[in-house]
Amino acid sequence: MRALKQETLPAEFTPQVHLNPTIREMARSATLAINERSAQLIREGHDIIRLGFGQSPFPIPPLVVDELRANAHQRDYLPVKGLPALRSAICEYFTRTEGLEYLPENVLVGPGTKELIFLLQLVYQGDLVIPAPSWVSYAPQAHLIGRPVFWLSTDVDTGLRVTPEALEMHCRSDPERPRLLIINYPGNPTGGSYSHIELQEIAEVAQRYRILVLSDEIYSGTDFDNNHVSIARYYPEGTIISNGLSKWCNAGGWRLGAFVFPQSLSWLVEAMAVVASETYSSVSAPVQYAAIKAFRFDPAIDEYLKRTRLIMQALMGYTYNALKAVGAELAEPKGGFYVFPNFSCGQKNLGALGINDSVNLCERILEDTGVATLPGVVFGQPETELSARVACVDFDGGKALEAVSETPGDSVPDKAFLETHCQPTVDGVDRLCDWFRRMAA
Repeated sequence: MRALKQETLPAEFTPQVHLNPTIREMARSATLAINERSAQLIREGHDIIRLGFGQSPFPIPPLVVDELRANAHQRDYLPVKGLPALRSAICEYFTRTEGLEYLPENVLVGPGTKELIFLLQLVYQGDLVIPAPSWVSYAPQAHLIGRPVFWLSTDVDTGLRVTPEALEMHCRSDPERPRLLIINYPGNPTGGSYSHIELQEIAEVAQRYRILVLSDEIYSGTDFDNNHVSIARYYPEGTIISNGLSKWCNAGGWRLGAFVFPQSLSWLVEAMAVVASETYSSVSAPVQYAAIKAFRFDPAIDEYLKRTRLIMQALMGYTYNALKAVGAELAEPKGGFYVFPNFSCGQKNLGALGINDSVNLCERILEDTGVATLPGVVFGQPETELSARVACVDFDGGKALEAVSETPGDSVPDKAFLETHCQPTVDGVDRLCDWFRRMAA
């Protein structure tokens, strides 16, 4: 057969560019960008402490890794909603941890909760309502789809969390408007959480206005007191729970998340499954088989989680107290990896140095100290607020776990432990505090 002759294109040929204008105006995810920038600076020989990207410092539980290894041969496309045994295990997990009953057919497994949140916003036609500050991708996803975004104002005195009063005030003027409220706790970027009473009061408002609630509980297993409570206990008919392997199981790169729906929202899980079938098809088969082990009860995993919580409780407590001592305003962390200090008390002196917004603040901190953080503006805060997210994750979590297992009892590790086993995060926090003390004086 004669080969087809390829036409020669003129030298000046360029393809036509027809980029979606919404995407043209957007930047890459701030968290991924700071991770790549930090890595590049390190390759160039700079001394960088990575407190910008929020990846867990701990290794995946060995039992779960062994299960992945044992299932590496799994090669088939799995059902769009997920492996039936995994969906059953996820239901068992929520019965065990929350006392809630779900049907496996109302569970949707996806390639990370981030993708599922995007699909939910695509399928459900309602305004996005989120507190300021919130995780960096909720609002950009809504912008990509063309959904309106409404930010609820928060206050450090109430932990920078959603309050029933703020939610009521937002809904009162147009009570019939469809809305999607996302709450995330323990929270990114604040580390804050909600009490039973607070969740009950928010649930009452959501129920009154028939708001769809997405309870992003990806950090549930990191709650320092192991006392996480889902708002679905108080508003089961209108709440979707989001969870996955990235934070409490420390398997972010495995990309497995799950949404759990009540029977009253079965229509929504079916609609999302339709879109999933035309986009990602199904999640990696070996990862799904391994995830069954993660979600089912095992004493070894419980012990592992207890040790990770003890380390993070000590480290986050140290960070919170150090930042408070130099005058920063921040909510006390109750779980997760983050604090969200506001340095506006030093605004006058920092302004004299040309530091007038959170982007300038974080750039200057990185330049002067080598500590990478994220500016508050990417979490929905006013540009001129001198706030930043600090992710306390730059240390060898595996070695810290080994060390804490040798500590008698269940006591929270002391400062000597942190200085030995949680470097360079402790050093980064100290550098940050010293810098602010000097600059704001």
